[in-house]
Amino acid sequence: MMKLDSKDIALLATLQMDAQVSALEMAEKLAMSASQIGRRRQRLESDGYILNTPARLNANLLGLNVQAFIQVQTDSQTAKTHSSVAALIARTPEVVAAWTLTGESDYLFRVFCTDLSSLNHLIQSILLPHPVIGRVHSQIVMDQLKDDTALPLPQ
Repeated sequence: MMKLDSKDIALLATLQMDAQVSALEMAEKLAMSASQIGRRRQRLESDGYILNTPARLNANLLGLNVQAFIQVQTDSQTAKTHSSVAALIARTPEVVAAWTLTGESDYLFRVFCTDLSSLNHLIQSILLPHPVIGRVHSQIVMDQLKDDTALPLPQ
């Protein structure tokens, strides 16, 4: 793993806030040339520090007015169970992120739905009937206080 210098960290911090910022704008901000910025960015991409540059969409403007976290307990913790859950979430677009967990729940899903009725449908008609899912616990997001895209970078 390559050691990052202060310019690399500053470049990554800038890109986390706005991945569409131009090399020229970054060059001015970071006191480097645009070509240096381009080379560093390319190296950070090829070394795997930058995975991709997705567009952040406005969920409310898209009619996705309900965000929730759903904790899922499965009936067993086997490779077959895990594959079954992975296949389920792959074909369920409302699940935008999923994690395996230690503790009481086996999985945590982050979901977006148009309304409470569609969240209820997701839970009652898609998740609970799934043969490996034993229990779900949902929590509706009231307000997001902090953006979740920026990672803490080393100083």
